[in-house]
Amino acid sequence: MNVMEADREWMYEGRIVNGMFSNKWGDKVDEFVAFALRHPECVNGGTAIRCPCTLVKCQNKKFLNVETVKVHLYKNGFVPDYYVWIYHGEKEVHQRCSRSVRVSVSETDQMVSDNMNHTTYHRMVCDAAGPEFNPDEEPNAEARNFYDMIRAGDKPLYEGNSKHTQLSAAVRMLEIKCRHKCSQAWFDDMSNFIQELLPPDNLMPLDFYSTKKLVRGLGLPVQVIHCCVNNCMIYWGDDSDLNSCKKCGHARYKQTVRGSGNRLYIRKLKVPYKKMHYFPITPRLQRLYASTATANEMRWHSEHHMEDGKMCHPSDAPAWKHFDGCFPDFSSEVRNVRLGLFADSFQPFGQSGQQYSLWPVVVTPYNLPPDLCMKEEFMFLTVLVPGPTNPKGKIDVFLQPLIAELKSLWGVGVQTYDISKRQNFQMRTALMWTINDFPAYSMMSGWSTAGMLACPHCMEDSDAFRLIKSGKQSWFDNHRKFLPINHPYRRNTKDFITNRKVTKQFPGVRSGDEILQDLNNRGLRKVMDVDAEVVNAAIFKTCGWNKRSIFWDLPYWREHLLRHNLDVMHIEKNVFDNIFNTVFNIPGKTKDTYKSRDELNKYCRRPQFAQNLVTSKYPDVPFVLNKSQKKDVLEWVKKLRFPDGYASNLGRCVDAKKLKMFGMKSHDCHVFMQRLLPIALREFLPNRIWEPLTEISLFFKELTSSSLTDEELRNLDEQIPVILCNLEKIFPPSFFDSMEHLPVHLAYEARIAGPVHYRWMYPPERYLRKIKHKIMNKAQVEGSISIGYIMDEAAKFASFYFKEGDPTLPLKEKQNEVYLDDIVDDDMFEIFKPPGKAIGAEGKRYLADNEYTAAHLYILMNCPEVQPFIDVFITEKRRQFPNLNDEVVNVVTEQEFPSWFEKYVCS
Repeated sequence: MNVMEADREWMYEGRIVNGMFSNKWGDKVDEFVAFALRHPECVNGGTAIRCPCTLVKCQNKKFLNVETVKVHLYKNGFVPDYYVWIYHGEKEVHQRCSRSVRVSVSETDQMVSDNMNHTTYHRMVCDAAGPEFNPDEEPNAEARNFYDMIRAGDKPLYEGNSKHTQLSAAVRMLEIKCRHKCSQAWFDDMSNFIQELLPPDNLMPLDFYSTKKLVRGLGLPVQVIHCCVNNCMIYWGDDSDLNSCKKCGHARYKQTVRGSGNRLYIRKLKVPYKKMHYFPITPRLQRLYASTATANEMRWHSEHHMEDGKMCHPSDAPAWKHFDGCFPDFSSEVRNVRLGLFADSFQPFGQSGQQYSLWPVVVTPYNLPPDLCMKEEFMFLTVLVPGPTNPKGKIDVFLQPLIAELKSLWGVGVQTYDISKRQNFQMRTALMWTINDFPAYSMMSGWSTAGMLACPHCMEDSDAFRLIKSGKQSWFDNHRKFLPINHPYRRNTKDFITNRKVTKQFPGVRSGDEILQDLNNRGLRKVMDVDAEVVNAAIFKTCGWNKRSIFWDLPYWREHLLRHNLDVMHIEKNVFDNIFNTVFNIPGKTKDTYKSRDELNKYCRRPQFAQNLVTSKYPDVPFVLNKSQKKDVLEWVKKLRFPDGYASNLGRCVDAKKLKMFGMKSHDCHVFMQRLLPIALREFLPNRIWEPLTEISLFFKELTSSSLTDEELRNLDEQIPVILCNLEKIFPPSFFDSMEHLPVHLAYEARIAGPVHYRWMYPPERYLRKIKHKIMNKAQVEGSISIGYIMDEAAKFASFYFKEGDPTLPLKEKQNEVYLDDIVDDDMFEIFKPPGKAIGAEGKRYLADNEYTAAHLYILMNCPEVQPFIDVFITEKRRQFPNLNDEVVNVVTEQEFPSWFEKYVCS
């Protein structure tokens, strides 16, 4: 490609010579047009480029065909100061010959902004509308919403108010409503009250309906698709015109005539029995590039670099890099989007209300930096699977529109405008993996997570068996195959299954090609196929597959190293529950039951725990606490206090009468498992029992670190089989269900896909709680959520523009948080400027001597202003005693520095 001349003075000189258009100037215009056409990201429809003439309607805002652009330039000339062709594909900043300074892109943006005379809220409307929107054109029906908002952005709220316009007031009120989960009635009442405070001729919207009508242009589309009442199919695509289900024959619409005799009621509209809501992801992903608040952040994954080999983001992990290697054409455009998908159910009416299972399906982009990734602002509801019944394996029926859109975004992509670079590009999208709890894992992957083949990594290589007495599956002695081939546990015939040595090794996780070949060989059907139920049921009797997942329709799905994630959150909670309930011997929940004692010696040699035939009683086991020990632990838990926001009040979960804990949420179990369990049991259990419990606690703590190295994860992968084998030497076979087995695969998944906190269910669970709060009409659950979600999307986008200047993500202040900028006393020591404030009522008391000494020492040792004096003290001590090591120096400093410092300052 020939490089354009750096001298751009011709654009504004020599257009007309002796009253005639200059041929030389015309040749330059032809070169300009040819340059623009060589950059497809700046071309619309193959032949249209932005017109840079001086007309108000053009000025690099309107796309026209190239011949019309030439005519406009001949008649009107170029827009002033357009020396940098940023709207026509120029990425380098050229230098004008007549000037000694460079024109930066930011300066050009400011120039364009000044020329358009936009306010912050004008910019919001234009960003939401997209690059082809021209506020000076005559509006069509589709663009009317944006013109209404622009006019509202020009009108002050009332005469003399320079701070708020009609638009800014409306979006602020809407954002407050969504953020605080207020009802529509509250919004109407507050609007009426504000009307009483404002002058009579104000333009404040009168109610929620008026506000919603004004800002409706900020909302994104939603599709309502009719479904079979039995979840057999959706009336979509080629089936959109059917009036009955092609599988079960059930009618699509409710009866048009109701009643009997003389009282007949005829419906004017066809009402479907069931309908789902689909929120297309394309416009939602495009909006991430429509605002400067998020457009730059979407390239973070390619611009950051690993430090010291630590994985802090999925883009650092082998799975991401493997995908880049398989599809270099996709990875070459860093603005292409990588998505994660999660689905889970919730009860809209609570546990005691009507049984209603609602399944939202949500996607989230992984391009973002760690402080934004997996945050609720960037979680997009895509499918709302209607209740009241659980779709189970038929969830693929409702995922059809999403998979079709993902296939289109992968194969063709969509032209998207990147406002940060002011250019169009073809955005493509890839789904990296799904995130679900273990039952939903089966629904998404097609591999059954129930029974003796429940492990999706071991598959048919599982060694699970059914217990004789209880009839439950057990994964006892299922972990020695993961040990090194010469490990002594492999030859142990006493502590595991009697007289059994283990020589086989775990063959490894199957690749996508191997799994797909297995599915094809077995002839599994997708649930949408007419004969799927019969064919898949017959195949399921011989293997763990119950369907062919719809995700295999994605052309790149087979290349992923990890397609479905094991959820660490639920696995950790289940492991903790089993340990805690067994150690505390909670009735109905402990794994140490009379049935487990009866079958214990049928599998391993532990005669000391068998039933006494004389007394018919069972002896106590060393891993169960007695009554006084339980009381001590629970009293300790009840008095615990945590930093604000670190954990909930575990004291409320203590039942001192029944000596147990109840109502613990997943995060409560997370904190107890990783932080409290080793401390709580240290004094009460023998070392041979306490140490394996501490090791499993530390395993989860290290696994869930925010940054991980490959070496650390390989060590965890080697340690976890030994830890599980040590637990098998303690607890009975009934203790080891599938949840106690799955930790053996967690370190492998983290090594392949990166840090756990990008792939567990904590953020999705919190997001589902937010969706649940949008249900204002319990008679129309799905519709209520849909309306609330659309309003919430508009409010979140508007919140980027609340502050003057460039759009920014709103800063969320945490509860009880105080920023140092709020503290005006410059003479205050840094240690007394904590980012927080006291909780509860103020109280005073005298410190004991030891407390006073400890507080005094803490302040001195942690105050930056005192650090130079500490250095002087240590230097003197090392000069007096040259052979002191660092440990002794630290002890001497703690003991002698306070008194030395007092004498030093006073002297």
